[in-house]
Amino acid sequence: MIENKKTNWPVMVLLILGLSTIAFPLYMTIIIAFKQPSEMTNSISGILSLPQHWSLDNFREAMRVTDFWHSLTNSLLISVITVVLSVIIHSLMGYALGRNKAKSKFYNIVYLFIVSGMFVPFAILMMPLAKQTAEMGLGNWAGVILLYVVFYMPMNTMLYAGYLVNIPIALEEAARVDGASTWRTYWSIIFPVMKPMHATVAVLTALSVWNDVMTPLVIMAGSGQNTLPLAQLNFQSQFGTNYNLAFASYLLSLIPILIFYIICQKQILNGVVNGAVK
Repeated sequence: MIENKKTNWPVMVLLILGLSTIAFPLYMTIIIAFKQPSEMTNSISGILSLPQHWSLDNFREAMRVTDFWHSLTNSLLISVITVVLSVIIHSLMGYALGRNKAKSKFYNIVYLFIVSGMFVPFAILMMPLAKQTAEMGLGNWAGVILLYVVFYMPMNTMLYAGYLVNIPIALEEAARVDGASTWRTYWSIIFPVMKPMHATVAVLTALSVWNDVMTPLVIMAGSGQNTLPLAQLNFQSQFGTNYNLAFASYLLSLIPILIFYIICQKQILNGVVNGAVK
């Protein structure tokens, strides 16, 4: 006989509250993006009401003001290259440190030193980095990519090193018996097995890069190149913000990263859970 499970009301209430914190801002973003400035009133009912006429005019104007396709190309270029380099470099570093830090004090110190980079805020390094990248001729998207790869190295290395705990070392020992080198063992066996963690690192890195304003603003200042977050600063002026155009632009910039997340979501949960093991 099947027993009826009791509803866990505290959990249900928390889930509803959590959903509302996501659904309500998204609802506000969508309706304001489709409204005209004349429909925006100071009353709560006026702000929450649906648009009188659904129109794409705000989206067309937002694309014009932000030079959307050029800004989108820059954001995609920076995000894709950063993600690819992060997965390759950080996975190699995580493998080297994860397999040796328990056996070697030197590797353990190096691992702790790299992971400690998570506690260094960008604001402290901002001005020295801006000056150094300018002197090196890296005050462009190449310099931004280089900094991103370095900034996200501590977190990604920790995730990869933690995930390696779940991969039996017997796989590598068997490969060595068959005559495979360490390099061949990594690319043929370990790298494919870490697919869930690759997806996790890719999504976390892409989200951070895609939404970042400060790094491109500081490093690429005066270069004439804009990412989407930088271009969206055009909606803010000394006297206010054009919320209708801004929210329309936010929705447009949300689409690419949302598609990427949907593609990778099946691998993310497994990667995060296993990568949390140290």
